Amino acid sequence: MRDGFPDFRLGKVLATSFTATLTERRGDAVERIPVPHRLVDWLAVNGLAVDSCTTAQLDLARELRESIHAAATAAALQDALPAPAVQIINDRSIQGRAAAVLTPEGERRWRLSSASRVEDALGVIAADAIDIISGERDGKLALCASPTCQAAFFDTSQSRTRRWCEMNTCGNRQKKARFHANQRRTPRSAG
Repeated sequence: MRDGFPDFRLGKVLATSFTATLTERRGDAVERIPVPHRLVDWLAVNGLAVDSCTTAQLDLARELRESIHAAATAAALQDALPAPAVQIINDRSIQGRAAAVLTPEGERRWRLSSASRVEDALGVIAADAIDIISGERDGKLALCASPTCQAAFFDTSQSRTRRWCEMNTCGNRQKKARFHANQRRTPRSAG
């Protein structure tokens, strides 16, 4: 917890990390970008620094986040993609102005337009979502096995059998719950 706000859950896939700015969707939901400056913080941590963010831009970001979540969930379940979500993802992708650039270390980074607008950063996130949902990237969309989470995540493990969005959070919680349940079932021997 930093500055009274919950920490970000950061993963290797931009679009699903963005959907993780709202966690525990099926339990006590945790909003990790409750105010505009937290979106600015999240974007900076993910290499998409912007100058500022308005409440209207935060609303656009949340709308994109929920659209990515809906489309990724449908894709993970092999259901039809929801048309309104697809439209929002496409709109944000088209509206953003960013260029892929190569670093001296051989890594891809994004350079936003000179104005460094939130809409440009959202365009990058939308493009990433399009890549993973369309199957352009090597991996598989899956849903977290935690009953309170069930977040869509992009599994890039070799076996493509990952069960948790994050082992440090959902996976550990489930392991602890199983351990404590087994402790209650196993009678203690007197000794």
